[in-house]
Amino acid sequence: MAVKTLSIQLSTRGNADMIDITGQVANAVVQSGLKNGIVALFSPSSTSALTTIEFESGALSDLRRLFDEIVDPKRDYLHNQRWQDGNGHA
Repeated sequence: MAVKTLSIQLSTRGNADMIDITGQVANAVVQSGLKNGIVALFSPSSTSALTTIEFESGALSDLRRLFDEIVDPKRDYLHNQRWQDGNGHA
């Protein structure tokens, strides 16, 4: 079985930024030259995530609001006290 490793480099604009990577992943699959297989995605950041969601403005707004409800960025977190970096909600 052939294995190909390709990278996609992205930059975000900060808190709760969401990027549709469908096109980049599809291009990487074509570039690989493979006809069958599995795509495995990995984000090497401690404050990022990969998910599947309909990339529609209402769904994205709902997800951002949910993040803020679960982990309110205005709340005082112990992490902020220790590191003084203000990103305990991240």
